[in-house]
Amino acid sequence: MARRWVTGLLGLAGPVRAAADTVESTDNPAVSDNSDDARWDVLARLVPGTQLRDGIDRILRGRTGGLIVLGYDDRVENICDGGFELDIEFAPTRLRELSKMDGAVVLCTDGARIVRANVHLVPDPALPTVESGTRHKAAERTAAHTGYPVVSVSRSTGIITVYANGTRYLVQESPTILTGANQAMATLQRYRARLDEVTRRLSALEIDDSATLRDVLVVVHCLELMRRTAGEIDQAVLELGVDGRQLALQLAELVADTENLRRLLIRDYLVAEQVGAPQVDRALARLDALAEPDLLELADLAPPLGYPATIEALDTPVDPRGYRLLAEIPRVPFRRVEPLVDVFGTLRALLDATQTELEAVHGISPATARRIREGLSRLAANGGF
Repeated sequence: MARRWVTGLLGLAGPVRAAADTVESTDNPAVSDNSDDARWDVLARLVPGTQLRDGIDRILRGRTGGLIVLGYDDRVENICDGGFELDIEFAPTRLRELSKMDGAVVLCTDGARIVRANVHLVPDPALPTVESGTRHKAAERTAAHTGYPVVSVSRSTGIITVYANGTRYLVQESPTILTGANQAMATLQRYRARLDEVTRRLSALEIDDSATLRDVLVVVHCLELMRRTAGEIDQAVLELGVDGRQLALQLAELVADTENLRRLLIRDYLVAEQVGAPQVDRALARLDALAEPDLLELADLAPPLGYPATIEALDTPVDPRGYRLLAEIPRVPFRRVEPLVDVFGTLRALLDATQTELEAVHGISPATARRIREGLSRLAANGGF
């Protein structure tokens, strides 16, 4: 499945975590692939705005229930009993009408055609199932037997259940998802306001040469809370499909610069002889691996940056290299920032450097040196703001 654009803004390889009430694991040995990517591959076919979801919504409104197999090959053919062959183009109205019959509807693997209808599915009865209803038992065993996702639409409860990858997924309605997502968005907005506040404070302390590890970790802590909350909203955006477009725009606006800020903070404060991309990536991976309880104590955020996880370490004076503040100066590309940090080593040394000293650095033109000198002077005069 293609990477989601909001996920790229967050610097995530996938969802931060799955909502506990939408995924129920099974212990089905027939299928071993239980990755997040596989889950999103399945759910992306069922989000609002897709033809398949339109057809399922019609089944729900008709209160007939339904059983839909999302793939067809010899394995599926071998467990199909009765019914009739169609091989017609898929349409939501056709899915609705065909689901009025008791049997299952079988789609081709890409979902573009309806292959069979009114089929009685006869998967291996020895396959384990936690379901009690006939339709749901058939759906779970068919998914395990064939490896294809199977959708069960309950006639009595109106619940959409998808069986795939050895897992049971409940597809929630848009209003339910939006309620939780809006609550998470309100929390994210508070985190964003807090992040802006503590980042400005850190800048002022850096200019004043009085920053401590505690001040840095407060910013890191805020960023981690934002990323994890944004990850949950990102999950909701995918599940909402076309209903989540406005939510996606709000999310992008709030988190667009946070991944770059994380990387610059790591470059400024990582305890290492070199702070290139590999070192930064390893530090970020260690932050990503922290469990949520680890975020409750600032000291637990220190080891990924190379500091001990002790209360005493929080008061350690730290001297930034200057990557973050240099990145705030307009028209100074990052490729010019790196040689400056290599030569001067710290933000304090850069603040004290003259334009002539800046020009002496390889690759720094007089015009660039002037912009850097003026930018740093302006930051110093404004206390980092």
